[in-house]
Amino acid sequence: MIVDGTSIQVKIFADGADMQTMLEMYRKNYVRGLTTNPTLMHKAGIRDYRRFAEEVLAEIKDKPISFEVFSDNLEEMISQGLEIASWSENVNVKIPVSNTEGLSTRPVIEYLSRQGVSLNVTAIMTNEQVTRVVDAIHGDARSYISVFAGRIADTGRDPIPILKQSLETLEKRPNVELIWASPRELLNVIQANEIGCHIITATSDILKKLEFIGKDLEQFSLETVRMFRDDALSSGFII
Repeated sequence: MIVDGTSIQVKIFADGADMQTMLEMYRKNYVRGLTTNPTLMHKAGIRDYRRFAEEVLAEIKDKPISFEVFSDNLEEMISQGLEIASWSENVNVKIPVSNTEGLSTRPVIEYLSRQGVSLNVTAIMTNEQVTRVVDAIHGDARSYISVFAGRIADTGRDPIPILKQSLETLEKRPNVELIWASPRELLNVIQANEIGCHIITATSDILKKLEFIGKDLEQFSLETVRMFRDDALSSGFII
C-alpha cells in the first residue's frame, strides 16, 4: 500500500466487533485480515458468540479473522479452540498466553498446533513469553503471536526493543508472524512498518487517519484553528 508516497509493507488487520464497521473495514483493499476479542464483543453488546461469528463468517470468507476462546480451564480451551477452528478455514483461534491464574497455556498451544489449528496467541508482553510460545508451536503450523505494544507503552516502556527482539526470535520460523497489537495511534503503523513487523492490528478510528500521512502541518494547523473557531461559534460562547 502506498500512502502519500510512503510504502506501507506491514499487513493491517482491522480490530473490532461492530458488524457494520467490520464489513466496512473488510472491504478496504489495504485491510488484509480482521481480529476481535471478548472485550470488544462485550462493548459492542454481543450476547450470542456463535451467532455473531456465523454472521461475520457468512460475509468474510477470504481474509483471516481471529476469534478467541474464553474458558479459563486448559482442557476447555482446547475443546473451544477445536470448535472455533471448525467454523471456517479462514479462522484463527486466539489463545491467551496464560489463564487468569498465570498458568501457561503451552499445553493448549502444543495440542492445537499439532492438530493443524491456525493460532493467534495473544496478550503477550515479554520476550520470554514470545520464546515460550514459539517453542510450543508445533512444526510448520500457521500461527500469529500478538505482542501488546500499546499496553507495554502504557507502562512507560518503549515497546519497540521488545518487538525487534521478537522478530529476531521468529527469523527461523517463517510460519509464525508477529502482530503489533493494541496500537494507540497512527504513528504506530509507521513504526511497525519501519521495524519490519509482519502485521499490526488497528481499530477503524486509527485506520481512518491513514489519509493524514504526509499531510502538510501548516495546513493541518490552519484546519485545527478553524475547527476551534467553528466549535466556539456553534456553542454560542460569550465573554
